[in-house]
Order: sequence, then C-alpha cells, then structure tokens
Amino acid sequence: MGMALAVPRYAIEDLDRFPDDGNRYELLDGVLLVTPAPTTSHQVVASRLQFQLSAALAVPGHAHVVAPGAIQSPPGTQLQPDILVFPARFSPESKWLEITEHWLAIEVLSRSSRIYDREFKRDAYFALGVQQVWLVDRASKSVEVCRSRGISEVVRDTIRWHPPVQDLVVTIPLNEVFAGLA
Repeated sequence: MGMALAVPRYAIEDLDRFPDDGNRYELLDGVLLVTPAPTTSHQVVASRLQFQLSAALAVPGHAHVVAPGAIQSPPGTQLQPDILVFPARFSPESKWLEITEHWLAIEVLSRSSRIYDREFKRDAYFALGVQQVWLVDRASKSVEVCRSRGISEVVRDTIRWHPPVQDLVVTIPLNEVFAGLA
C-alpha cells in the first residue's frame, strides 16, 4: 500500500527564514520552489536585456526595469522573475505587494529552472496579471514571447515589443543579447 506524501506549505513571510545562500526561494500557491544561483552566462544575458529595456523605458521615465523583481499574491505566492518591468507610476519606494500592474516578466532558462519556468511560472505570471512573459533560451539563442496562456511565438532575430506606452516600440536585437555565448 502506498503512503501519501505530505508537502509542507509556506507563506510569503516564511521566506525570510531561509538562508541567504545564493539560491532563489520562491513560492507558488504555498509550494516552495528552490533554484540554485544563476551561472555567469545566465546573468550576462539578463544584464544585457535589462540594459536594453532600461534604455528604452526607464531612462525616458515610462517604466521601472528591475532584476530580479518580485510578484506577490498573499499568502502563498511570491515569484521572482529574472527581470520585471512595471509602470513608472509606481514609486521606486513601493513594496512589491503595492505594485499591481506588471507589463513584462522575463525568465532566462537554465537546466535547473527550465521546467519550473516553462510549465509552472509562465502560467502563474498570467494568473497574477502579468501582461507578457519572455522565456529566454540561451541554448537555442531564442526567446519565446508569450502574450497569454497558449499564445506565443519563438523569436530568433529581433524582438519588437509594444509596451502599454503610446506609440512606443522596444526593439531588441537578439544577436547582441547572445553575443559571445556558445
């Protein structure tokens, strides 16, 4: 006879009790997700994307671009995308819970996070109200641009994103993002 496995449930405030050991601790409906510290190439790709988005959105004052960010839905969900973009109408002093509009969440896929990011977090971001999700695949040098659950396209050359800012198009050449990576 099989025995049921009891999975512990956590709340957002429980995250403060976990060690500051370089791992990323997140919660999805009370279930703890732990991923190891990112690799150098992961961070290089994330930094390049953050730089391009910041130049297009943060410098002109349209949005904040943070890496990583946090999206909270108490009591048991806190996800941390590698990059989060939200409107500048929210103060940089805002608590994560006070930010109620999220334009873009970006996850740079890695071996340890690929399944979580693609199978669980992507749909969770949409359920939390994120308007668009990008899944960045360093291995294939592509970005899956997800506009909603089940609606996505894989981009291999240039991303052209229309954020909710009048007449603005953010153009990101992927050859620059993936330059020098094997």
